Amino acid sequence: MPPRVSALVARPRDLIEVELDGESWRALPAEVVLASGLDVGVELDRARARRVRRELRRHEALGKALRSLGRRDLSERELTERLARSHVAPAARSEAVSRLVRAGALDDARCARQRAELLAERGSGDALIRHDLAERGIAAGLVDAAVGALPPEAERAKRVLQARGGSLKTVRYLARKGFSAEVIEAVSGEAVAEDAPPGVR
Repeated sequence: MPPRVSALVARPRDLIEVELDGESWRALPAEVVLASGLDVGVELDRARARRVRRELRRHEALGKALRSLGRRDLSERELTERLARSHVAPAARSEAVSRLVRAGALDDARCARQRAELLAERGSGDALIRHDLAERGIAAGLVDAAVGALPPEAERAKRVLQARGGSLKTVRYLARKGFSAEVIEAVSGEAVAEDAPPGVR
């Protein structure tokens, strides 16, 4: 005969100690106890035990996901990959990601905007920003919107040029940072001509 829940005792950190037939069994998160239908008098048969395990996996997946998001904003794909590396089961992984999307805690559009703004502030051009966002698994439409919301690339390139000086070295830097050839030429033509070796002008 399956054991029966004989008591549920509140413990610190939102844990509930579950007693079976008068003996302590284990402490579970309150959310898991509620979701799996554990209550005094309920039998812990195989079906109920499987339900407890399933709810516990869901709870742990969500906890790992929230800890990852606590460090920095992530795209859906980045979070999914982190949970996979943490050996979270596919079903629990998918559910945690979906739940966070519905709650607004995980938002690819917001992630794209914030990342694009950060890279732009660090002196990156549109091509590098687009590549970075695409590598994070962000949809092309969201990438376009994030880059489109930035100050114009030429304006950002001028700021870099003013800060670093109008040398050929700065031009090469702009190219490495993903600024388009057209923008580089437009903002640095005179500076390059002045800095060029004799006979190259």
